[in-house]
Amino acid sequence: MIWLLLLALSGPPQTPPDPGARAFQRCAACHSLREDARSPAPSLGGVVGRRAGAVEGFAYSDAMRAAGRRGLVWDEATLDRFLADPDTVVPGTDMPYQGGSAAERAAVIAWLRQHP
Repeated sequence: MIWLLLLALSGPPQTPPDPGARAFQRCAACHSLREDARSPAPSLGGVVGRRAGAVEGFAYSDAMRAAGRRGLVWDEATLDRFLADPDTVVPGTDMPYQGGSAAERAAVIAWLRQHP
């Protein structure tokens, strides 16, 4: 009988968090997925397929604006390289984060694809 009470008190079964949502938590320290958010970094909502330095009203570094003018687009391969080592993709970028395993980067990119 006690097990029935414990089962009732435990609530509905929890689904494990999406690995992309979990990996994005690092990004969320600076980035939001909302266009109207006031964050220290540009919104990443709709970033997959977007030209670099293209969020209206954000004060990008000179390096990121120049990369966008040269035609850099955030496709999955470019995002993966950038997340692995931002300065090799956009020398002089202000992006402080780098690294993460290939699996973490893939999870973040998959998460970003889901948030156009």
